Amino acid sequence: MMKLKQKELFRNKYGSWAVITGASSGIGRELSIRVAETGIHVVIIGRNRASLEDLKFKIQKTYSVDVEIIVADLSEDGVNKVIEFTANKKVGLLIASAGFGTSGNFLLNSVHEEVNMLQVNCQALLELTHHFAQVFVNKGRGGIILLSSIVAFQGVPFSANYAATKAYVQSLAEALHEELKQHNVNVLSAAPGPVNSGFSARANMKMGNTLNPKDISLPILKALGKKTTVLPGYLTKLLVYSLRTVPRWGKVKIMKKVMGDMTKHQREL
Repeated sequence: MMKLKQKELFRNKYGSWAVITGASSGIGRELSIRVAETGIHVVIIGRNRASLEDLKFKIQKTYSVDVEIIVADLSEDGVNKVIEFTANKKVGLLIASAGFGTSGNFLLNSVHEEVNMLQVNCQALLELTHHFAQVFVNKGRGGIILLSSIVAFQGVPFSANYAATKAYVQSLAEALHEELKQHNVNVLSAAPGPVNSGFSARANMKMGNTLNPKDISLPILKALGKKTTVLPGYLTKLLVYSLRTVPRWGKVKIMKKVMGDMTKHQREL
């Protein structure tokens, strides 16, 4: 947990409201809890109403904050719903955690699913980031956390388009970190390794060692305003640093082997 002074400083800089996408499960859910712990009110966004209602109950039972729910699909009209709903709230923090992955042979994948992933992972994230960046600059303060991934740093065979979407997020966050800091707006890319959530099931991947969302949510929040990119969790650091001296083409070859093993069951069907 953050210390009392840390919570106060975080709340003073990024309060009164936080907007968190992808809050139904995984990292988004845990980040919602951690933000509420600092005393900031939260707008939680996702597609699963039951999960969001459960999260709202849990937060309000434990912390003295308000919780608002937006049930929305960000690949459709969700972005406009978020912007309209938060128009009269004093939002100081955006956490763009919504996203999903695909895997397997690119030629055999559904192009509709791949485009849908682009809309959620990139287009919706871009639109929300652009809107709230303007809000925060006008206020003279604010914070933006974009969820990248360790797959963002090289091409990943058998997860080609997903890795490409995260490369977009990583590049955007790095650039905006520099552009917006003159306006007292902090931008952070959070690039975790494999996480134990609903991601692998939807992506049809079989993962080995994974991170627990509870263990990486606090390091992400603590890094805001201090770093450009955070690699949360021991497993993340191990995976990234072990490849630090490998040339990019070599990393692609290694990721082909790793992702090939994770998706081998698809080719055995």
